[in-house]
Amino acid sequence: MRVVINSKLAERYRKVATYLFLATLVVLVGGFIFVNYSLFTENIPGSGVILLQLLLIPVAFVLTLISVRLTNSWARRPYPEDVIKEGLKGVSKKSVIYHYYHDPARHVLIAPQGVFAITTRWHNGRFAVKGSEWTTFKNPISRFFSLMRMDRIGNPTEDALKAAQHIQAALQSVGAEVEVHPIILFIDPKVDVEIEDPIVPIFFADEKKSPNMTEYLRDMNRQQKENLQQRATLPVTEAQIEAFEAQTIKN
Repeated sequence: MRVVINSKLAERYRKVATYLFLATLVVLVGGFIFVNYSLFTENIPGSGVILLQLLLIPVAFVLTLISVRLTNSWARRPYPEDVIKEGLKGVSKKSVIYHYYHDPARHVLIAPQGVFAITTRWHNGRFAVKGSEWTTFKNPISRFFSLMRMDRIGNPTEDALKAAQHIQAALQSVGAEVEVHPIILFIDPKVDVEIEDPIVPIFFADEKKSPNMTEYLRDMNRQQKENLQQRATLPVTEAQIEAFEAQTIKN
């Protein structure tokens, strides 16, 4: 399988997340000392110093939120591209996967089984989905901190459908009339998802848990063979892939 990854973009955001985390620590520690500097000196702070003391708290708070959000989205391990690679063991060597080129579709797989837009979630904990409706099982305190960190799970179904529509339009623009299948993939092995009649297929990255993406692709492969629809080649032509990649690099 050929892997095409936007390493520059991923590395840039991961460095920013790391540097911002360090900067946040400096602001928090320095801010604590500055805000309480009157405890270490007999000088009475002026109005300018008091104003800076008041501004440091919200600045440190905002930096913390941004740092946590960037870390969860880009720097949290394991990286989605590594997890997806493990989940695609046995996929045809003719396949190609793109990482971080087609936002909001961060991961796009073109394989003999079809074209897939993979939406990942790093979250752990307990969730439930019925159709397209998602429920999070958390106590009030956990919900509060999740809201403050802006790291709620959101609606993976809507995100996956938008990602698939985006890739569908991109492929149609290069003459490829092929259905794009949305997929939701949970990366953390500790996650627990109760699945009932999902609109978008939901899988676990951990092969020990079911359903997982490896089983899904194998089942599709078996069904195509039974229906005499097994493709010897990819569902798009080499020329269309080249045009798709040229469009990606351009944009």
